[in-house]
Formats: sequence, C-alpha cells, structure tokens
Amino acid sequence: MTLLLILAIVLLALAGAPLFALIAAIALIGFHYAGQDGAVVAIEFYRLADMPALVAIPLFTLAGYLLAESGAPQRLVRVSNALLGWLPGGLAIVAIIACALFTAFTGATGVTIVALGAVLFPALMQARYGERFSLGLLTAAGSLGLILVPSMPLILYGVVAQQFHTTPPVTVDALFRAGVLPCALMVVMLSVYSVWHARRAGVVTGSTSARELGAALRDAAWEIPLPFVILTGIYTGILAASEAAAVMALYVLIVTVVIRREIPLRRLPVVLREAMTLVGSILVILGFSLALTNWLIDTGVPERLFDAIRGSIESRTTFLLVLNVFLLIFGMLLEGFPAIVILVPLVLPVALGYGVDPVHLGIIFLANLQLAIFLPPVGLNLFIASMRFGRPVMTLVRASLPFFVILLLAVLIITYWPALSLALV
Repeated sequence: MTLLLILAIVLLALAGAPLFALIAAIALIGFHYAGQDGAVVAIEFYRLADMPALVAIPLFTLAGYLLAESGAPQRLVRVSNALLGWLPGGLAIVAIIACALFTAFTGATGVTIVALGAVLFPALMQARYGERFSLGLLTAAGSLGLILVPSMPLILYGVVAQQFHTTPPVTVDALFRAGVLPCALMVVMLSVYSVWHARRAGVVTGSTSARELGAALRDAAWEIPLPFVILTGIYTGILAASEAAAVMALYVLIVTVVIRREIPLRRLPVVLREAMTLVGSILVILGFSLALTNWLIDTGVPERLFDAIRGSIESRTTFLLVLNVFLLIFGMLLEGFPAIVILVPLVLPVALGYGVDPVHLGIIFLANLQLAIFLPPVGLNLFIASMRFGRPVMTLVRASLPFFVILLLAVLIITYWPALSLALV
C-alpha cells in the first residue's frame, strides 16, 4: 500500500500537479501512518496567524509590485549612473547595484531582468561593453538581492527555520543583518571584474555634470529616502521586520498612487490582485510545508538523515562542500520559494549537527539558490533573460559563465568564512 501511494505521488508530480498538493498529500499520508488525525495539517494553517514575521511577506510583496509598475526602475538607474557613470566600468557597476537593490525590494529576480533589462542592456551596448558581457552581467546580477534586506526569501527561510527552535534562534532581523556583507562581497567582486573588462574592451567612460546629477536626484527625490529609512530602521532595532514592511508598503503606495500618480486608481486593484495571488500561493505552500516539517520532526527523519550522512562525512568542511553542490543542483530544479520550504526542514537539522550556525546557514542556502537560478541547463533566469533579450538560452549560458565562476568563488568564501555573515548579527 505504501509503495502504491509513493508511486501515485511520483506520477502526480510528473503529470504537473501543483506543488502544494504534493506536499499536502505527503503530510496527510505521513500523519495517517503515524496514527494522528488529519486535522493536524489544518492546525498548521491556523498557526500561521501567530507568526508576526509572516505579516512582512504580503506587505513587502505589495511594495515590490508597486515599484515594478512605476517608473522607479528608470529613476534608480538614472541616479546610479549620475553618481558612478564617470568611473571606468561605471555603467556596469550601476547595473550591478541597481539589480541588487531592485531584486531585494521586489523579491523576484525575473522582475528585475524584465524591468531593468530594457533600460540597462541598450545602455551597456551603446557604451561598447559588448553583447556577450552585457547579457551575462544582467542575467547574473538579476538574482543578487536575494540575501539583501528586505528580500522575501530571507523572511521565508526565517519562518521555516523558527520551527526548529534553534540555539541561537533564527530571527528575520538577524537574517537581514547577516545578508549585508555577503551581498556587498558579491557586488564588489562583480564590480572589479567589470572594471577590468571595461579597460580591456576600451569602453567609453561617461561623464556626469552637476546639472544631470541634480536633475537625477530631484527626479528620484521620493525613492531615495526609502532604502535608508528601511535599512536604518531595521539595523538600529527601531523597526521590526513587519513594521518596516508596513512603513515601506504605505510609503510606496502613497508615492506611486497619490503623489506621482504613475499607477492610476483603476489599475491599483489589478496590481493588488497580482501581488496577493503570489502571496496566497506562498502561504498555501508554507502552511502545508510546516505540517510536513512537523511530521518529519515527530518521526525523527532529520536525526536519521544526520546519522546516515555522519557515517560517510565526518568533516564539517567536507559537509559544507557537499551542501553547496546539493543546493546548486536542487536550486536549478526548484524555484526559490519551493526550494526553501522543501529543503530547509531536511538541511537545517543536519547542518546543526555539524555545528553550522543556523543564521549563517540561511545565507549559505540563499547564496547558492541565487547562483543556481541562472545555472544551466534549467536555471529559471536563463529562460527569462532569453525571452527578454531575444537570445538563445545557450548564448546566455556562455555569456554568464565568467559571472558564474566569480559568484561561485564568492559563495565559497561566504560558506567557509562565517564571520562575514555573522559580524553584524
């Protein structure tokens, strides 16, 4: 009977059944064989209401969708270019920083490629960076902000990890702090490579006048305070993650709808519906995944998995290397949110057994996912960039290779240098 149920779930997965349905089926079957009522799964959904950090997800999502619908991406690029465009490789650095910030605020790498690609790709080509470099840079940089406040994947990891009551505890605020220096490392490494390429390719260095800088700052006067308010509020402890999300959502709503009027009132319900559709799908998956997590804990699956791995891998260093490979492979096959809710319950208890800090593990986890998202052959960003720029996927794979190598080196540094993630925590 058990074998038939497993076979049925596998066949449903191959047939394209929704992820939440598969997770729900596994959880219900698990609790049934454990002799527990299926109502346990419903109780997990009720528990979602008692998680203060979870309030941040719909609010940050709404703010991100509003920003993506407005002219904020173009204004962000203009200000960055006015400040850094005069440097050798300055436009490429502008692209890297703009992508990182926009991905952090929207929580979606694909949105960044679509929204900023239209502005940055022609500009990079006009400055003679070359098509291959430009395509690779935008494809790779589109995922940079996943470990930067107020990224939604960081919040989701925190919510799932809190179910294990680790020591030290995993809080969303701690994850927000932990992601800053690793993200800065990735930005710096890509920027150094971009400067080297610009000099080697004879890129034309732009010039910025005081008039253009002033005009760009005035044009983005409403957007510029936003990251400083959110970052300062969170890092000083004045605002919790949920409070920062509420401030950001209200501020963006007022600016885009009331002050700038870039989103008409008749368009607002459409944006709200799109944002909340994403939130609803995340919460449904999260509710069932929490039920599955509790079943795994009750049945001792993580402990048995740790014992099995411990039998063949004794070294913490070797475990971390194997973990990186594991996350890269599964990061290609699963999108960010499903990867978090499915893999964290399995990976976290094993990593704790090897003495890995749970907050540090969160940064390792998401750093690998943001790398895998443009890793061939099935990285999601490759296909989004292919549609956005009208280039074959294999062209983007070759263009992204140097950036993949650089970011892989950054991931290894993040993995084996815990202080980089934990210094601000």
